[in-house]
Amino acid sequence: MPARIYQRPKNAMQSGKARLGEWILDFVPAEARTPDPLMGWTGSGDTQVQVQLTFPSAEAAQAYAKKHGIDAEVHAVPPRKLKLQAYADNFR
Repeated sequence: MPARIYQRPKNAMQSGKARLGEWILDFVPAEARTPDPLMGWTGSGDTQVQVQLTFPSAEAAQAYAKKHGIDAEVHAVPPRKLKLQAYADNFR
């Protein structure tokens, strides 16, 4: 079953940087989600989508995937761009 490894993104709703160093391994859905005819909720029979493993580094996640025979793809993290701006720039 294919999986992807990526670094946890920063939460846009909070300014904190907790848990940003964690790497996540989660499985790619094997089947499409379908709506339930009675209630209209979406679901599928694929239970691997619910599994999300966290690791301290990308190497640890890759080692786990290799040990358990999981075909994992690492998604690189784009570099952060800081926009340095002074408060006085708002009045120019």
